[in-house]
Amino acid sequence: MRQIVLDTETTGLEPAQGHRIIEIGCVELIGRRPTGRSFHRYLNPERALDPGAVEVHGLTEAFLADKPRFAEVADELLEFIRGAELVIHNAAFDTGFLDAELARLKPAPGRIADFCPVLDTLKLARELHPGARASLDALCRRYGIDNSQRELDGALLDARILADVYLAMTGGQVAMALDGADAPASAAARSAEPEAVVRIAAGRPALRVIRATAADLEADERLQALFGHRFEGGPAA
Repeated sequence: MRQIVLDTETTGLEPAQGHRIIEIGCVELIGRRPTGRSFHRYLNPERALDPGAVEVHGLTEAFLADKPRFAEVADELLEFIRGAELVIHNAAFDTGFLDAELARLKPAPGRIADFCPVLDTLKLARELHPGARASLDALCRRYGIDNSQRELDGALLDARILADVYLAMTGGQVAMALDGADAPASAAARSAEPEAVVRIAAGRPALRVIRATAADLEADERLQALFGHRFEGGPAA
């Protein structure tokens, strides 16, 4: 299965108020393994950035001024994600912004859901750990994922970290090293990993536990007394 782990940074919190995407980061997984392929673009939003948003991601209007507009990268983005399952943390936020950007195109190609199914890792984390914090940083602490490079939010870095968190949450142990994360796994590493993992379905019936009866325990003690010396004191005479 092909999956794309995706993250965005924006000028503010509400696409309905005209806020725009300023960074998109995607990394590709195939069969739960990172392939080394990624998509990353900074974008000129053609509007001012909220000061609170700048504090989160550190991107400025001056830095973004010469970057392409969303319309200039839309076809490339849609080609990269088309047909894959999108893995997004708090998916409603990112897909809301992506849908708003797509709606501005002429002609509008549709919504993200028309191109890809979406898996929300925030919802998944809340199902797995009810009542616990489910932010990306909190999940990194829970699963032992190194996020020391995450001083500010960045779409590509966060997508790489989320890929590690997602694989850990869903039982995989395929980490994407942040130093050289675009490099495919070595042949030696691939050969050391199992070819396939068969998992028991979460909704399976409870396993039946069979306990020894008093009669079973008494019979076992008689057998131990009769034959135990053969195993503890060497061969029988």
